[in-house]
Order: sequence, then C-alpha cells, then structure tokens
Amino acid sequence: MATEGLRENETLASLKNEAETLKGKLEEERAKLHDVELHQVAERVEALGQFVMKTRRTLKGHGNKVLCMDWCKDKRRIVSSSQDGKVIVWDSFTTNKEHAVTMPCTWVMACAYAPSGCAIACGGLDNKCSVYPLTFDKNENMAAKKKSVAMHTNYLSACSFTNSDMQILTASGDGTCALWDVESGQLLQSFHGHGADVLCLDLAPSETGNTFVSGGCDKKAMVWDMRSGQCIQSFETHDSDINSVRYYPSGDAFASGSDDATCRLYDLRADREVAIYSKESIIFGASSVDFSLSGRLLFAGYNDYTINVWDVLKGSRVSILFGHENRVSTLRVSPDGTAFCSGSWDHTLRVSVGDSYFECFLSFFDCLKGGGEWEDCYKKIDSRVTNEAEKHSVKHEQKNPIQISPQSANRTVEF
Repeated sequence: MATEGLRENETLASLKNEAETLKGKLEEERAKLHDVELHQVAERVEALGQFVMKTRRTLKGHGNKVLCMDWCKDKRRIVSSSQDGKVIVWDSFTTNKEHAVTMPCTWVMACAYAPSGCAIACGGLDNKCSVYPLTFDKNENMAAKKKSVAMHTNYLSACSFTNSDMQILTASGDGTCALWDVESGQLLQSFHGHGADVLCLDLAPSETGNTFVSGGCDKKAMVWDMRSGQCIQSFETHDSDINSVRYYPSGDAFASGSDDATCRLYDLRADREVAIYSKESIIFGASSVDFSLSGRLLFAGYNDYTINVWDVLKGSRVSILFGHENRVSTLRVSPDGTAFCSGSWDHTLRVSVGDSYFECFLSFFDCLKGGGEWEDCYKKIDSRVTNEAEKHSVKHEQKNPIQISPQSANRTVEF
C-alpha cells in the first residue's frame, strides 16, 4: 500500500511538472504575438477628459448588505438581493418596490432578470437557484409558484439567464458552473475546470452566442463552450480572487476585477491580456466591473466605497464617483447605456447618470408631477435620450476615427 501511494504521488508530481512546462510554452507563444501595447495603438485617439456623474436615485429598503443586482430589459426595473434574505424588484424611476421575496436563507448572493422581464432568478447559501414568475396580482403568492431549478453542493455565487427564459447558467462555490433547463430543472451541461470557488460569470453578448466566461478564487478566468462543456480559453494573470467578469459589447474581449486591486482586459482573438487598469493609490479590491454601451468606458466598483471609471483605450482613470458608505459590491450599466446602478454593503442601491442626461430625467418627473400619464412622459424622455445619444455618437465619430465597437455604432452612448 505504501509503495502504491508513493507511486501515485510521483505520478501526480510528474503530471504537475508537465502541466507547468506546457503553461510556460503557451505563454511563450502568446508573447510572440504581443508586438504592441493597447495604449500605444490608441495614441492617436483623442482622450475623453474628465466628466461628471451624479446619483439621481437612491433605493432604500434592504436591511443588510446588497450583494447583487440586475437590470430588466425594459431599462426601468431592477432586481436586487441582499444578506437580509430579501429579493426586491424596484422601479428605478419612482424608487417604488414592486415585488419582494423572502428567501429561506440569508446571503442571497445572486439574482438575475429573465430576458422577457416576466421572471427573476436568485440563490445563495441555500445552494439552489430559484425562479419566481412576476405578477401584479397582489393576492397571488409568488412563493407558491417558485421553481427550484438548480442544485449545487455549495453556495450559489452567480446566475444568468441565457437568451431565453428557458435556460439558466449558474456558478457555485463547489468549483463548477452549470446550464439548467428552467421548466424541468434538468442539468443540461456542467463545466468543470476551476480549482476553487467560482465567483462570477457572464454570457457572451451575441444572441446566438454559445460561450460564457467565469472567474473564481483560483485566480483564473475561463471561457467555456456551452455545447461541449469544455474550457476553450484560460487566463491566469491576476494575483488574487477574481470577483467579476464582463464581456466587451462586441464579444471579442472581456474585463475582470480582482482582489489584487486591478481590473484587466483580455482580447479573445489575441488570446492574451492587453491592458491593466490600476493606480498606486488604489489598494482595495475591485468587486464589480461593467462596460459602457460603446465599450470605451469601464466602470469598476471597489471595496474602498468608490466607483472608478477607466478609459479602456488609454488605460487612464477619467472619473471617480463617491457616495456609498461601505464597499461597492455590485454594479451594472442599464441596457440602453444611459445610467448605471451600484449596490453596496451600506444597504442601498444608487442609480447614477452622466450630466448629459440630467435634464432629460428632470423633465420626465416634471411631466409626472403635472398629471401626465406614465407612457406619454416616458415617450418624451425616451426621444430626448435618443437625441442625446445621437449627438454623442456624432461627436464620438468626429473625434475618434477608430471605430471602437461596430455592434454599437448605431447608438454610441458615453456617460
């Protein structure tokens, strides 16, 4: 028995050495293609300069740390989850609470809106992903219609619907990700490869996309093929846990935020890291990241209570937002790119916009106060926001001859 154990240890040591050798060769091949830095390529692109962001709405109602949030496709409603065991659906315009669900456990670490806007998913320390259909019937019990879709062997850290309400991706502290059928609860595909807790995931933005990226406590960001269940790309450049990953709007790159106080950009076509966003004065970890609609800006929430905004091309910080009284735990840009929402351990969520949109939102509420119907007032603000976005698109094209994101060329919004 002792001899067999010794042989197994020798075999494992040999395999580890072989894996390290292959990793070294892979890095050498990647380095051969790294002929220029991103900021050098962008030298001719005009810098964005400083700009101002302001918090327009503060959503209060959670009794403990806000851990996750997501926007509805209607650009108005928000779902959030908290350590208090509550999942709340908000109207971000009026700050009203439209739905509230009490989970059977505290630390609800993940939540997501269905693409149709008719359901939400959530989970946490219960190791499950539960789906709740949304209804405006006050007499109907939402908990009675709950579906327990996914079951992991450790806490649920993240969840995201695919491009339909019928399938959902989950990430877990058991070191795996999984794809589930919502209706039957059947496991469709499992994804093994992380060596520690998986903390985050993001689905590729293409409607026909079959890939997603995940990050975890093993310091790795891994890109997966949902059809085969195989890891097709892996990146290990962070020095600590990866807390957040987000695809670039075109789907050709993704960003990550880590406890090592840096955010990083990875180009999937070049198969390597192409930029690092950091400053010596930033010593706290990045908990969440997201791109602006055009992809020119990277928003990052940090554990020092701030939100930093980075110029993706130049690698420089162009703005910083204060206001939260504890660490920023989650951050998402709205589907139309006109605002972003951040959640914090201070129990609140804040909806912030750039100064270009202040008058638009003020006119919307003036319309409501004057007795106007919501739909009519919303049409007015939507047309003004669209006009503002078109102005920004024209300015952006005139200043920057390089097209940053072909998919968002029709409507490029910069905060």
